[in-house]
Amino acid sequence: MHILVLLMGLMTAASAQTPRLENGPAKQIKMVVLGDSLSAGYGLPGPAAFPIRLQKALEAKGIKVEMSNAGVSGDTASGGRERLDWSVPDGTDAVIVELGANDALRGIDPAVTRAALSDIITKLQARKIAVLLCGMLAPPNYGSEYAAKFNAIYPDLSKTLGVPLYPFFLDGVAADAKLNQADGMHPTAAGVDIVVKNILPTVEAFLGAISGQRS
Repeated sequence: MHILVLLMGLMTAASAQTPRLENGPAKQIKMVVLGDSLSAGYGLPGPAAFPIRLQKALEAKGIKVEMSNAGVSGDTASGGRERLDWSVPDGTDAVIVELGANDALRGIDPAVTRAALSDIITKLQARKIAVLLCGMLAPPNYGSEYAAKFNAIYPDLSKTLGVPLYPFFLDGVAADAKLNQADGMHPTAAGVDIVVKNILPTVEAFLGAISGQRS
């Protein structure tokens, strides 16, 4: 009797590791990372790019994910909005939005960035696609007033549009010379692994929420 209870407990724990999108067998989640060079893998071999490393980290947790890298180097939030329909194909379950770093580097009006990100999120929500928003912080180049307006975009959109937020995509990596390439802006392969390690709990919770909503 005790052995049977133990086995049932182990089976329950194992099944809980893989999100279920519907009743029945676990279904592979189709996820797109819509981003810029930070997620595209600029300066890195393909297997070292953020989407691939995140996919492997999730699979190590028993979470099946079909990951698409829709990162375009140099893209702004407005650029991501323009290519949204073909970057996120039908049948996609979830999107990680990682955009805005180039907006901040170019000093684009935060109102423009905010509008573009808002459009991206609302269009995905209209397609019944779950969204995880990744925040970005403005560099000090344009002053504190600009930074305050820009930095507020992400938590504001998370709250008003009801999407989960990972506050700062480069948390633990930004400004660390050992974890960035020579340009000081793009993570090395080791830097990407730190990003993945730090964001992983948020992504797991995000996917778990999707599973609960669709079960």
